[in-house]
Parts: sequence; structure tokens; C-alpha cells
Amino acid sequence: MSRLRVYARIARVLVVVTLGLSMAGVFGLFERLGIAHSMARRQRWSRFFMARLANALPFRVTVHGELPQQPMLWVSNHVSWTDIPLLGMLTPLSFLSKAEVRTWPVAGWLAAKAGSLFIRRGSGDSQLIRKQMARHLQQAHPLLMFPEGTTTDGRSLRTFHGRLLSAAIDSQVKLQPVAIRYLRGGELDSLAPFIGDDDLLSHLMRLFGDERGDVEIHLLKPIACEGRERAALAFDAQQAVQKALFGAIPEQQQRPMRPAIAA
Repeated sequence: MSRLRVYARIARVLVVVTLGLSMAGVFGLFERLGIAHSMARRQRWSRFFMARLANALPFRVTVHGELPQQPMLWVSNHVSWTDIPLLGMLTPLSFLSKAEVRTWPVAGWLAAKAGSLFIRRGSGDSQLIRKQMARHLQQAHPLLMFPEGTTTDGRSLRTFHGRLLSAAIDSQVKLQPVAIRYLRGGELDSLAPFIGDDDLLSHLMRLFGDERGDVEIHLLKPIACEGRERAALAFDAQQAVQKALFGAIPEQQQRPMRPAIAA
């Protein structure tokens, strides 16, 4: 692909980012003037921005399943930073993100203005975040988290951690499992994953230097949380995503059903 086309693609993304900065700037100005903006409005504007950013990315997106008609805690596997706009374009929602993102230039500011919740790993603030998540969900604001805690190469799943899934139990909402898969030429995409010591600029150059890839997003059957243990919820969500991405689950990876008990 010509270098000119690569630069044109990157320029398109930069135009969308400029739009996002303008939107976030307006929210920041209103905050200084003491004009409150509801989370629902922030989520709607975030979806507007994410949809345009997703359209600027070199992907063809296919969505399987139905969008939930009520607020849920979304849990998804995590492959790349592009997961965020691709999932964020589907419906108004907020994201649970690692605290480091808040310090990132541009992206961190945009995430904060969009209503993201931030967690510091190993800081002992999980109880506080759990309460913030529960309050968020109780106010009918959908929330998405990546329970693996990091990105993968898309060829396997890491363990889904159930620590923060208690927020769904506390707020009496369901889990919405989501499976996202990147393909290129019918095979798993090796360009889309954003892992290790990769930097964003190099990743963009590789991604935009190739032809369009394909993305499959599977909205799986919601999981009821009432009377469940958080570990059992995490396991069930991981199994659902595993099956959607890789097919039948080996018998040795399954576990016998146990009576559900309250968290």
C-alpha cells in the first residue's frame, strides 16, 4: 500500500481525535461554569465519537447477537486498543480502565471526560471501585470491563478475574459477555493485537499499511447474577467467550455444576 494512503488514513484518525478533543473541551468548559452534564449525555456523546473513530479504522465490522435493552455489566476479551472504539460504538456505555490510561496524553483526558472509571492495580482500592461501579449500574448506566486485565494476541484467553463482578451482584444487573475476534485473510489477525512493548505510532503504521481486516463482535447470551458467586460468574463468562471464539470447550476445562450461593 502506498505511503500516501497510509498517511491519509492516519490523517482521518487525527481529524476524529480533534473532534473528540473539541467535545471534551466543551464538557470541561461547562464544568468550570458549574453546568452539570449527566452521565447519560456523556455516554451518548462518547458513542458518537467512538462510532466515528471506528469508521476511521481499517476494519470491516460484523456484529452477531442483539444489543441488551437494559443496563448491564459488559465483560469482553481484550486484544487491542481498537477494542474500545469498536465496542464503544455499539451503544452508550462507560469503560473501566487501568489508572495509567488517565495520565496518557489526549486519550486519558478523553476517557475521563467520557465518564470512564479508573482502577489502580494492587492499590487496595477495589472496594471503592466496586461501589462506584455498582452506583454506576444502579443509575442505569451500562459499563464495560476487560476481566483478563490485559491484552492478548487473540489466540487464547487469560483467566477472567471475578473480583469486580460483585458490582453486578450488588446492583442486581446481568452480565453481558462479549467476544471480539480480528481476522485477516480468513486467519487470525497478527496486526491488530496491541501487546508487549508495542508503541501506538508503530502499531498505527503497521495497521494502516495493510489492507482492511475483519472484526467479528459476538454479543452473547446475558448471564443472570442474582444469588451467584463472583468466581462462578467469571468462569461462566469466560466459558461463553471461549466457546464463541474457539468452539467446543475441552471436557477437562469444564467443571461440575455446584449449587449457587450468595456472594
